[in-house]
Parts: sequence; C-alpha cells; structure tokens
Amino acid sequence: MSQPLPASITRTIKDTLRHLWSFPGGIKLSGHKSLSNHQPISTAKIAKQLIIPLSQHIGHASEPIVKVGDKVLKGQILGYASGPVSAPVHASGSGTVVAIEEHLIPHPSGLSALCVFIDTDGYEQWIECSPLISDSSSTDDNQEAVTHRSIATLSSHQINQQIANAGVVGLGGALYPSAAKLNTAEKMHADTLIINAAECEPYITCDDVLMRQRPEEVILGILLLKKVIGAKKCLIGIENNKPEAYQALLNTISGYNNSHTDAQIEIVQVPTLYPAGGEKQLIQVLTGREVPSQGLPMDIGIICHNVATAAAVYHAVYRGEPLISRIVTITGSAIKQPQNMEVPLGTPIRDILNQAGLDENKVEKIIMGGPMMGFSLPSIDTPVTKATNCILVSEKSELATPPPAMPCIRCARCSDSCPMSLLPQQMYWYAKARDLEKVQDYNIFDCIECGCCSYVCPSNIPLVQYFRYAKTEIWDDERERNKANIARDRHEFRKERLEKAKQAKAEAARLRKEKLAKKKALDAEQAKEKEGLSQSNDNPAKSSSADLIQEAIARAKAKKAQQQSQKKNTDNLSEAQQKKIDEVNERRRKKADSEEI
Repeated sequence: MSQPLPASITRTIKDTLRHLWSFPGGIKLSGHKSLSNHQPISTAKIAKQLIIPLSQHIGHASEPIVKVGDKVLKGQILGYASGPVSAPVHASGSGTVVAIEEHLIPHPSGLSALCVFIDTDGYEQWIECSPLISDSSSTDDNQEAVTHRSIATLSSHQINQQIANAGVVGLGGALYPSAAKLNTAEKMHADTLIINAAECEPYITCDDVLMRQRPEEVILGILLLKKVIGAKKCLIGIENNKPEAYQALLNTISGYNNSHTDAQIEIVQVPTLYPAGGEKQLIQVLTGREVPSQGLPMDIGIICHNVATAAAVYHAVYRGEPLISRIVTITGSAIKQPQNMEVPLGTPIRDILNQAGLDENKVEKIIMGGPMMGFSLPSIDTPVTKATNCILVSEKSELATPPPAMPCIRCARCSDSCPMSLLPQQMYWYAKARDLEKVQDYNIFDCIECGCCSYVCPSNIPLVQYFRYAKTEIWDDERERNKANIARDRHEFRKERLEKAKQAKAEAARLRKEKLAKKKALDAEQAKEKEGLSQSNDNPAKSSSADLIQEAIARAKAKKAQQQSQKKNTDNLSEAQQKKIDEVNERRRKKADSEEI
C-alpha cells in the first residue's frame, strides 16, 4: 500500500452535480464489459521466450545497446531513445539475449520490426531500482505530510527525467512518449490536466479494473503529472457505467482530509456515449472548449493523459520501475475465462490466450483493441506491446463479417453520427475517386477513425477504410513531393555552385591577365630608363657612346696623376729614412771602438 496523499493537494474531490457540455454525433453501443470486469487482475506466467520490439511508441525506434549472448536482468535497458520523440525499451524478464532480428509485430500494417529475443531463466532477477520517492511504509505518524514533503522537494525536471528514463508512453492508444508531451505542455503553460478514464470502447475493461484495485497508484501518478506541468486544476473524466471505479477513486482522495475547500482535483462522471473517450470529445464535454481543426489540446491550454499512464508514472517515480508490463483485457465468447491480466511486454499473445482458456474451435476473429477501432492480428505469435490494451477473440455470431457493400443511398446517418461534425458521405465520394485535393477540403485529417459512420451505414460501406486509404495516399504524395522538392533544391544548388565556380574561374583569369600586362609595362619602363634619354634627335645612340668614352678617358688621367703623386711622396720619405739609419749605425760603431780601448 502506498503512502497517503498530501492534504494541501488532495482535498476532497467534488461529488456534486457539474454542468457538462456535449459533442455532436456519437452512438450508443452494447458494452459487453461484464464479461471481464468482475475478476481481480491476474498475472501472466513467465514466457519461455520474450520478443521485445524496439519500436513500441510514436517516433524513432530505440537503438539497441545489447548484443546476442548478453545476460540481462529484469528492468535492464535494451535500447536507448534515438531522438526527441522516442522512448527507451527495457527487458521485461531476466535471461539471455539469443537474437536481435526482424519479427512480425501487432500492427495494422502487418509488417515486421526489429526485436530483441530473450530466453528467460525463470529467476526474474531485477536490476537495482532507483526511486525518487519510497512508497514503503513510513514510521512517521503523519504519513500524509511525509508524502507531501517528498513530492514538494522534487523538481519538475527530476520527475520528467525519471518518466523519460522509464520509457513511459501514452497507454490510451496514442503511444506518444509521455516525457516529450509533458515537456511541451510545461513550456506552453497548460492550465488544466485532464485524465481520461472514460474507456468507451466495448469489451475493454483494463482501465476500469485498474481504478478499482489500484486507485492509489492512479491518484499519486496524477499528482506527479500535475506537478510537472504546473496545472492549476485536474479533471478526471469517467463514464457513468463504471460506478465501482468512480467510488474507488473518490474514496482514495476524500478519505484523507476534508478540511480544505479549494478542491484541485475533480472526478466527473460523463454520459456513456461512444466515443466519449476520444481526447477531443472528452475535453469538449468537461470544459466546453473545442480543440481547433488539426490542432492539439495544448493549443487551448489543456493536456490529456490516460489513467494507465498515470499509474506507470507512479511506478517510475515511487518504485523506480520502467514500463515493462501492462494490464491487458482478454475477452470474447471464444475465451473460457475472460479476465484482465498483467502481462510482461514481449510475451507472445498465444501464451496469454492459452492461459485464459482459448477455445480454438470457436475462433472467428482475433482483434487487438476493441471492435470499433481495433484491427485483426496477423498472427497470435506476435508479442504484447505497450499498445496492447485488449485481445478480443470472437465467435462468428459475435462479430459477424458484414455483407458486401451496396451503393450509398444518401441517408446522412453517417453525418449525424460523426463526433467531429464532418461529412463522411462527401469524403467517401472523393476518396473513392482518389480526388485527394478535394477530399482535404472536407477536413479528412480531423477524422479520428472512430468507426461511427461505418457502424450506422445501412449500405455496409466500410467508410473508415476509405478514409484511411485517402490519408495514406495523401501522406505518400506528400512524401513524394518532399522528395521532389529536395531533388529540385539539390539540382538548383548544384547549378548555382557550378555557376559560381565558373565566375570565380573567369575572375581569376582576368586578374592573371591584368597582372601580366602590368608586368610587361613595368619591364618596358625599366629598359627605357637603362638606355637613357637621347639628347640628339638624329643619332641618340652614337652621341651617348661618345660621352661615355670621354668620361672614361678623364677618369683614367685623374687616376694616373694621383698614382704619380703618391710615388713621389714615397721616394722622398725613403731618402730621409735611410739617412737617419746611417747616422744611428755610425754612433753605434764609435761607441764600440771606445769600449775596446
């Protein structure tokens, strides 16, 4: 059991009548929820081999960081997020990596994706978890204050980083990485947090039993989400066909402290009308605000999260556990024991169907999701992923194949039932004719593919399939246009680059030519200066030679006179020196004679 909630944040939820708005269209459906919502959550057996796809979210697939032969522990990261819109993937059991290869995944496309295969060892040994807040029993008498202090001391960045590291994504079906969504909402200053607990699709009850049996996890997760985005208020929208879940959430909050009058979290029961659980429809019912065409809830200051996402946030922050399992509804008349089962991600769907008592003799269809928005599985050997909220196994009489489509009778029932106020009939005509420009004039991308139009069509026209086809074709054309634009831009850039290179080459040649001309002119100037200017117009060359000869003769005469003068001086100096030497010698001789005597 987790700790009580802080008094300042968890004031009694308003249990009074609230004004609700409505959305256009919608249909009443048989819920078939009683098949699976009366049993407690069971636990799936450990599969002998886990097949864990590296793409279980919107955005870039995670990059594998393990290799074949590696031993892994439960909760160990297998692949890092590879971009701003991505999420890491973790091992949902301990064992040995035996392969990293393509494998069929549960997806409408029926395509394969890169998966990590783990042969489990049966020990279920966990990595060391690092929670930000401990959910163990506290010795403090005032446990409410302890929890409040713990949440208050955490920053939004700390919480969001923990959510990102845990690989939490939107478990309501969108699979958008929760950390990226929260980061955007914080920057855009969303003022309202809406928790989607409607679960309007028939047969699906995984959120219902989660709220009944683990309301503390949901509420504490909501408080963490509210802390991250800084929302002033929070609304929990739940359909009125879930009284037990509603009461469980109400008791979880109101049982702590009723002393504050400024309730910040409110549980609101909404009418059971499909698709009330659509994000835009729930926002409109609870707040009266309409999300703009092709816009996002954050454009009007609102952010939505699913109750299962809130519980996953609780596990990440309070227990330090990554998202490695989820609750899956296993139901349908071909299942002997319909139930909700907590399943490790990567478990083959065949294993959990056998555990729930699959009657293969009755099987007509195996659908992942509900009958309205789900899709037929290509194989039951595909693994459970973060997107797997329900496995519906029906008999032929339960979900019979519709008869062949007939011509449209223009009854307008499709338009009356559309929750987005679109014109499905017109969209159908243009989609069928592949007039992709015209079909966009009718806001086809506002279609949420809820299936209401197909359900009410008396001509059994699969309208949603036409709309999906048109969207795919438009996206393909857009990609082709983008490729063509890129190729054109590349070609234009190449032409511009070559033209610039040509101009640069021509400019370099011009500069070289100018430089050569200047050099020739300079050489000519210097040669002219060496020759000198002519004083005679008749024979300037001869006059110049005569002058040079006369100058040379004058220089020779001056030099000869200088040499004669120097020689005469030298001769005079030699006679005087010799006379002096003779006098010295004579004195020495006389002195020697006197000494002998």
